[in-house]
Amino acid sequence: MRDDLQGLEISQKELQKLTNLPVNDELIILTDPIKRLLIRFIKQAKGPEGATAVFIGVAIVVFSYITFDLIIKLFANWITIPSWIVLIICSLSIGTSTQVLLYFLWKQRISTVKKNITHSLKILLNDVDRYNAVIKAIDINDQIEAAGNPGVSLKERKKVLEALKLTRNDLVRALKTERILRENKKFIVSRAELFINNLATLTAMQVSEQATEHGRLLNEALQIALDVQQEMRSLQSQG
Repeated sequence: MRDDLQGLEISQKELQKLTNLPVNDELIILTDPIKRLLIRFIKQAKGPEGATAVFIGVAIVVFSYITFDLIIKLFANWITIPSWIVLIICSLSIGTSTQVLLYFLWKQRISTVKKNITHSLKILLNDVDRYNAVIKAIDINDQIEAAGNPGVSLKERKKVLEALKLTRNDLVRALKTERILRENKKFIVSRAELFINNLATLTAMQVSEQATEHGRLLNEALQIALDVQQEMRSLQSQG
């Protein structure tokens, strides 16, 4: 991702901090990091330093087994079955128990979101998804250009990024406001800066060439800003 796109995306961690809810939380699957580790190991094994990678991998496995076998002999010498079978059973038991625990914790977080989510928050989360999709589209376009396709270069890139920055500010402001009203249902919003948006600036920046890529992206940013403004008005009426 280019430097001018860095920090524009609203990450899941930031979104959860802004809403104070575990929104968009995903269930952790223990086998996923293991798969990624194996894929990485296989790639390194096929590379120029393959012999070193294989040696390190085998050394780790052997050392882990020897350590486990020593622990069994010292503290559980009453076990008669081979230590490698015990290792497999323990690994499966611990893995299964951990996965079940992670599942119930995930279900609890999902339940918390369902109990606390509001209509306004649903709309704002959808706008965040749309906003992040625009960032992703620009990133993919940049990668295609970097691969040797200068013809796909985004025109008026600076204007597009300025529009996205303004839209991001509006989204963050709206999410902060929604959280205040949700957590303080009788709270009267008195800080005017929470309701100042950049819609006028975005409208002035909108280009007439809607068929062009930069025009489409600017229009998408404007539409998101319009949605955010509507929700801000709704939140003000709730206050």
